[in-house]
Amino acid sequence: MYISELLQSNFLNEPRENIEEREAAIELREGIEEQELLLECLLLIQQRKQEAADKLQDTISLVSSDIDEVSKQQSILWGKGCSCPELGKDSASGPPSMEFVENEDSSCSGSRKRYRQGLQSHNASEYGGHLHEGQNSEAPAENQGSILSKSSRLMKNFKKLESAYFLTRQRPVKPTGKSLTRQSPVSSDGRGSIVVTERSSVNNLPLNDQFSEARQSGWINSFLEGLCKYLSFSKLKVKADLKQGDLLNTSNLVCSLSFDRDGEFFATAGVNKKIKIFEYGTILNEDRDIHYPVVELVSRSKLSSICWNSYIKSQIASSNFEGVVQVWDVTRSQVFMEMREHERRVWSVDFSLADPTMLASGSDDGSVKLWNINQAILFLHLVDGVSVGTIKTKANVCCVQFPVDSSRYLAFGSADHRIYYYDLRNTKMPLCTMIGHNKTVSYVKFIDSTNLVSASTDNTLKLWDLSMASSRVLDSPLHSFTGHTNVKNFVGLSVSEGYIATGSETNEVFIYHKAFPMPALSFKFSSTDPLSGDDGDDSAQFISSVCWRGQSSTLVAANSMGNIKLLEMV
Repeated sequence: MYISELLQSNFLNEPRENIEEREAAIELREGIEEQELLLECLLLIQQRKQEAADKLQDTISLVSSDIDEVSKQQSILWGKGCSCPELGKDSASGPPSMEFVENEDSSCSGSRKRYRQGLQSHNASEYGGHLHEGQNSEAPAENQGSILSKSSRLMKNFKKLESAYFLTRQRPVKPTGKSLTRQSPVSSDGRGSIVVTERSSVNNLPLNDQFSEARQSGWINSFLEGLCKYLSFSKLKVKADLKQGDLLNTSNLVCSLSFDRDGEFFATAGVNKKIKIFEYGTILNEDRDIHYPVVELVSRSKLSSICWNSYIKSQIASSNFEGVVQVWDVTRSQVFMEMREHERRVWSVDFSLADPTMLASGSDDGSVKLWNINQAILFLHLVDGVSVGTIKTKANVCCVQFPVDSSRYLAFGSADHRIYYYDLRNTKMPLCTMIGHNKTVSYVKFIDSTNLVSASTDNTLKLWDLSMASSRVLDSPLHSFTGHTNVKNFVGLSVSEGYIATGSETNEVFIYHKAFPMPALSFKFSSTDPLSGDDGDDSAQFISSVCWRGQSSTLVAANSMGNIKLLEMV
């Protein structure tokens, strides 16, 4: 206020005859204006920093309220533990740190139990070990921090852990006990009103009624479940190393792996034009230099994908580089259905879990074909299949996937960097289009009825929640998983109980958990040729396929040299 008055004063504005006086007045005016500019700049900085401080204070208040809530839950659980005579005998002095009490109402009791056992086992050194029993009730907070600081995986990725915490904090909690309807992705019921982007941060954390006490424990349990499962396993252990006696083929690149419905057999397929079926138990129990398949099916062309029927144990579908889709009877070692409508290479086939007579295929010709195998089952001899539906797109289709609970819907990934989700009763336009990758989408897999993970040659996996789509476009993935390398090859993708397995062009298998964007585990393949025993060029080798053995902690992985390993999370 004083500066503006000074600028309007007679001293500065009255006419001057003396040149020196005039120059002095001009110099004074310029100095005052510079000071005014500096003052405005400082005031703006103060305003912005105050806004940031207010947001930070709000965030601190939120974290403090969460600390109070977790402490309250811990006290309740500890109170239940004290009421148990067996627990009371050994733990009279107070709750041991990170010793989770099993609670039937908890959504992650199984993972908590596994994590507790992990602390008491050989992995104790990583997570802080077993604490002494003589500590009082005020000790847990300090000791839990000690455990966290010794967990190298978490501390190395603590910024990502913090980001995941705030993303979970602001995500709506889905009601339990109610199945999500298939119309939810495009419904306008308001569930899609909160849009979470990858760039969400502490500074834009909404502070309103969505963080009510009623839902607070819900998201806390969700975050805790992810944390427990992330820490449940410490490494990938080799259960078996499968060496194939395929000396006549110059390339043993495995493009696809698949387990049968019982996890009793697994199949491999690739550029050697063969589907090889191995017995899982035999591979584990017998120590042999070379493992031979129990069944071998020969194709006329290089194979790109296989998928076992989840209902009919003897049935497996394949796709090849010539655009042919085939359904095989494993017990008879023969094809009983052949589909030739695709005009170019077929990248992917998938049987519906809900209706095992439904099969989908995606091709470089820009189409998705739907097939019904009932006709072939009735005739029990080679039948030329006729598609029962076609979805045409403008780009190559690289992967197809039915959701876990329905044959009426289908998702597929495309070379146009997008994922499309269709209601197969109306194929004129997608229910939802997921936008976020910046290169070809190579794989899509449903984690559950509404959560989908996609892989791309842009070096990322992305997790999508279809129930958050308030319109026909979803451009906000829940997470982007990074750590593996994938810029040019198809490296495989498989999901099991929230765990996501993928390959890498560094010849490694990476395991993520859906709750956090950083890898939980990894395993590097040897660069040794599985047949000759010679060391190969490690930079040229990559993991080409992965597949979980049902909903278990065991998976099979193969690389571009044809080296196949059975791995287990331990």
